[in-house]
Amino acid sequence: MKALLRASLALMPLLIFQVHTIQAQEWHSGTKQAQLVELYTSEGCSSCPPADKWLSTLKDHPALFDGLVPVAFHVDYWNYIGWEDPFASPVHTQRQQTYARVGHISQMYTPGFVIDNKEWRAWFRGQKALPASNKTSGELSVVLNDNNILDVNYSQNQDMELHVTYLGMGLSTNVKAGENRNRQLHHDFVALNYLTLPGTQSWKLLLPSIPEKGQERTALAVWVSDRNTKEVLQAVGGYLN
Repeated sequence: MKALLRASLALMPLLIFQVHTIQAQEWHSGTKQAQLVELYTSEGCSSCPPADKWLSTLKDHPALFDGLVPVAFHVDYWNYIGWEDPFASPVHTQRQQTYARVGHISQMYTPGFVIDNKEWRAWFRGQKALPASNKTSGELSVVLNDNNILDVNYSQNQDMELHVTYLGMGLSTNVKAGENRNRQLHHDFVALNYLTLPGTQSWKLLLPSIPEKGQERTALAVWVSDRNTKEVLQAVGGYLN
């Protein structure tokens, strides 16, 4: 009995370690600027599904979340025509409005692609390969701790904004009204709980819980931009464990 008790006590520290220790996740960019590929879209827009489908192909891109960070912002200004997009947010619409105000895009429309703050209309002319980019930038480091605290550091010190969003992967919707009535739509890289925070070089914030929208998998996208020009400086991301 004593031998059995000693064996049980010897196992206790190991069991406690296994239960309470969770591996933190880290993502680090290099000095080459990653491309932030933004799609402004809506389930109420009949011309958006082909753009959504193309964005989904980036799941297989060899530079995904390293040199390439895709984000689909579902806007809310088509909700009035008969179908309320479950992924739409006025915050997404405001981001597109800001791009129009500072001159990064000519006007607000869907589907609308923006790559590194520049309107990308070549997609509508049949170009499906991303434009080449050889820009260099500072390094962005992101650590997500086991208590959902996000630590972000950028190697350059300037007046910036931090952008963070969960990305919903493998989402689908059976649309019952509007321009896409009776269609099943599929989405990836959908922005969920998009947050912004001003700062200069380092940020620490408590992330909200992951929104449950029926996604098969969730990723995290993080980028920094110049607070005045809205120019994206660096981006990084990755799938969550």
